[in-house]
Amino acid sequence: MESTSTDWQWGEPIPSPTETSFGVFGLQVHYYAIFILVGIAVALWMANSRLVRRGGESGLVIDIALWAVPFGIIGGRLFHVLTHLSDYVGPNIDPLEFLKVWNGGLAIYGALIFGALGAYIGAKRAKLSFLSLADVLAPGILLAQAIGRWGNYFNQELFGRPTDLPWALKIDRPNPAIPDGLPSDAVFHPTFFYEFLWSIAGVIILLALDKRLSLRWGRLFGLYLIYYSIGRFWIENLRIDPSDVYLGLRTNQWSAVAGMVIGLALIIWSTRRHHGLELTVYTQSRAAQDEVVDIEESEGETESAKEAKSNQIESDETSPKK
Repeated sequence: MESTSTDWQWGEPIPSPTETSFGVFGLQVHYYAIFILVGIAVALWMANSRLVRRGGESGLVIDIALWAVPFGIIGGRLFHVLTHLSDYVGPNIDPLEFLKVWNGGLAIYGALIFGALGAYIGAKRAKLSFLSLADVLAPGILLAQAIGRWGNYFNQELFGRPTDLPWALKIDRPNPAIPDGLPSDAVFHPTFFYEFLWSIAGVIILLALDKRLSLRWGRLFGLYLIYYSIGRFWIENLRIDPSDVYLGLRTNQWSAVAGMVIGLALIIWSTRRHHGLELTVYTQSRAAQDEVVDIEESEGETESAKEAKSNQIESDETSPKK
């Protein structure tokens, strides 16, 4: 592989990393995996903080993540493989290639679909409102996506069409995502970086709107779907990596359209169905259970106070008079 130069100077195309992994105690650690894991950890930290501020139990997000994260990884991989079958099925292709997640290839929309299913299972077991959980998670998910995009940079993937802009990205040759016929000195849009910036801006916007408008009942998550999908639609239009095209749009552009529609539908449905404040992040059964516990504890405290007062009276009556 032709390697990009590390002696970069301002005004020249931005070089790509020459290494995708490093060795630790005989094991190869991939940068792509590191960024994915860091993104997940940051998202869980943010979600836990937000849940606690809304009256939820600290650590509950971790329990739900034990369902959501594996589901999300499996869904992201399946969605990618099914939309890029020619990369994984055919002559001279390792039949186990689809398992090599560290080489890249986790589709965000597939991760969202399956991750939502895992989160729903975890939320139901914890008696936590799924819509409340979705709102709590939304900013963190977008931040995790932003962090994860740097893994694409190290893998030299998901870049855009050729450009002469000052921030153009240089890609090592050969690269299967570079179409035949392009000049050998062509440099490309760093679309991974565009999505990173779009996502970071989105996190700030979501947090600001949530603070100002108190978006509940799934409305913040719906706004996340709309915001991310708008950016993904136009960024996807810049990409040149192989993709199926239907009616002039790439597969992930159609996914973005679906994301915008679902997000808008969720907000409309939530606005019509739920009015007023969201009083608890728990389901009605969990809230009722907590209320019963509070009543029992209160009654227990009252009985204890009565017993203590009775004992005090008895003690006073039996004590010798001075």
